[in-house]
Amino acid sequence: MTNTLAASITPNLHPIQVAERVTRLPPYLFGRINALLYSKRRAGDDVIDLGMGNPSDPPEDFVIEKLNEAARDPRNHGYSKSNGIANLRREVASKYFKRFGVRLDPDEETIVCLGSKEGFSHMCLAMMGPGDTAIVPAPYFPIHVYSVALASGNVIALEVRDSDKFLSNIAYTCEHLYPRPKVVILNYPHNPSTVCIEQPFFDEVVKLARKYGFAVISDFAYADVAFDGYQPPSFLASPGAAEVGVEFTTMSKGYNMAGWRVGFCCGNRQMIKALATIKGYYDYGMFQAVQIAAIMALRSGDAGMAQQAAIYQSRRDALVDSLARIGWPMTPPKASMFCWVPIPEPWRSRMSTMDFGMMLLEKGNVAVSPGSGFGPAGEGFLRMSLVENEERLRQAARQIQRCLREADVALSV
Repeated sequence: MTNTLAASITPNLHPIQVAERVTRLPPYLFGRINALLYSKRRAGDDVIDLGMGNPSDPPEDFVIEKLNEAARDPRNHGYSKSNGIANLRREVASKYFKRFGVRLDPDEETIVCLGSKEGFSHMCLAMMGPGDTAIVPAPYFPIHVYSVALASGNVIALEVRDSDKFLSNIAYTCEHLYPRPKVVILNYPHNPSTVCIEQPFFDEVVKLARKYGFAVISDFAYADVAFDGYQPPSFLASPGAAEVGVEFTTMSKGYNMAGWRVGFCCGNRQMIKALATIKGYYDYGMFQAVQIAAIMALRSGDAGMAQQAAIYQSRRDALVDSLARIGWPMTPPKASMFCWVPIPEPWRSRMSTMDFGMMLLEKGNVAVSPGSGFGPAGEGFLRMSLVENEERLRQAARQIQRCLREADVALSV
């Protein structure tokens, strides 16, 4: 009894050394924002959260009903295949053909992931190792950098806003770096900057991949959320793309199935096989009832997906118009669930982007994602998500305006 008590109150002095891959990761840059957000909500404040791109709308009823039906079938409660059930992989291949004209072998060129983030991370683990380098777009979605770091690889971040310059910088880096980059990571429509491209961009990427011998990983998370008639192109639709890389897609956005964690990787057979090998050791696949419901969504959900994109477009218009009224003009994004908003003067020169975001949350009860959380190239911008309804977005702009007015008066005293 005495020894047990002593052990419970004596500090553990045994040294524990975690892996270098963990110590290489920087502190979570949105930690301050999230801590204050949670604190204010616990205190009863009505905070309008435009920070995380967490879909607030549910999937269509028929998808939920199929999930319920499949969950009641006892045959669906055992371990599933880590690469996904055959019918789901066939449905993914069918969607690629109908939408992009891309023919995929469901068995060799398609794999199901526990959300595209899991698949992307494990693909980096399958492709990268010590001394390997990946090119990523900047500003960057954090997983694009830190999945490479967790795989013990190195990152070179290239500015993404000018597409032609981005391509020329890839070529320049390949010409002057030894050993050459092993992987180039693409993300269009881009998160966070919302930059979009057309198919010829991917045609050029394939040519560069062949010339310099790198593999391509395309993160196509916002394939289903586009506005004003814009149709995001698939990397795999470019000639020869499947010979040099893969593409990740997800059901989180257009189908409102973020919490369901359903994603896919398609393309190069060797890369798909490598990912399948990693996943075979790490997981037993997702709950089969979820996969069955996902089949129904892919098969019959096009109308609902288009309707959801229209909802995001209306929210985009409401936010862009409301910000313009308070002196924040911006170019409306053509796709994604976000607006990438430049901080206007004089605030841009008064304080850092992180401090500005903290001020909006503390004084205005509006949470945003400071651009610096997406790397140095994001400094001077805010990412605002479109997950709130139109009235809440207009209210957010009014609260921001009031916050800035009060802060301006305080600074003038």
